[in-house]
Amino acid sequence: MLSLVYRPKLWAENGLFYRVKMSRPMGDSHKRFLQTLMSNGIISSLQAKALHRHCCETHGAHYLPDRLDEFIDVINAQLQPMFMHIRKGISEEDGLQYYALVNMAETDITRMSSDYADNELELFRKTMDLIVDSENGTASSTDILNCADSLQSKKLKKKETEHVLNKFVQDKWLNEKQGEYTLSTRCIIEMEQYMRMIYQDLIKMCYVCHNVAFQSQICENTTCGIKMHLPCVARYFKGRSDPHCPSCNDFWTHEIPEIQQSQSQGSQSQSSSAVPAHNPTPSTSSTRRSRRS
Repeated sequence: MLSLVYRPKLWAENGLFYRVKMSRPMGDSHKRFLQTLMSNGIISSLQAKALHRHCCETHGAHYLPDRLDEFIDVINAQLQPMFMHIRKGISEEDGLQYYALVNMAETDITRMSSDYADNELELFRKTMDLIVDSENGTASSTDILNCADSLQSKKLKKKETEHVLNKFVQDKWLNEKQGEYTLSTRCIIEMEQYMRMIYQDLIKMCYVCHNVAFQSQICENTTCGIKMHLPCVARYFKGRSDPHCPSCNDFWTHEIPEIQQSQSQGSQSQSSSAVPAHNPTPSTSSTRRSRRS
């Protein structure tokens, strides 16, 4: 008589393996959630919660407000054979959580190849170089335009470069404000593994939230040098008149930013239909570190 033995599957991510139980198939509520996420690219945690409720109520599925991650786990189990995964990340601009659909099979910029020409992808790489090499996670439009004039694949004229940069912003790979460009939340979530591999020691984690930190403040103690996202700095030092580094206890010399309105409204509900996440950006100018070898 044939006996069936349960063998748990393994899910690999960032070099680690996780045991995954065999899950139930996706229902119509899961499919609607996935389709909406695919059409938007990235949604905030508040939008995801509202969408979760909307999908369950629309298709008569049992709705549990505090089970969003379990709901997404069902989808991820079905996406696993296709090397897709809904991943959660933190926005550097507002400190809120976001969800994005990530292609696990393509860990580098080649995932963008179907939408951009070779010289446009080269421009994106050079823009990413500038941002990662900067002290505050930004790249000026002037520096990017200078890079466009020295592309190896095919040079881009000023107007062409501006058009490509606008497309990067519209497609939610970059954010822009007052001529300063930053990596979007979607880009960081999807490209984190690639950036860790390429930039290695230049990639630092936020001391508070333990996510990759580009737009941040750095402890000026050279033996410490921890980084904290601006929203994390605002929350950590809130109400403290004499701020000190949480790692080395040196005085924190930077100006403490105020908590943005979007953070303080984290408990408020949004519309039941998910809409594209906004792209808030900082307005600081970038200071370059020494170039990678």
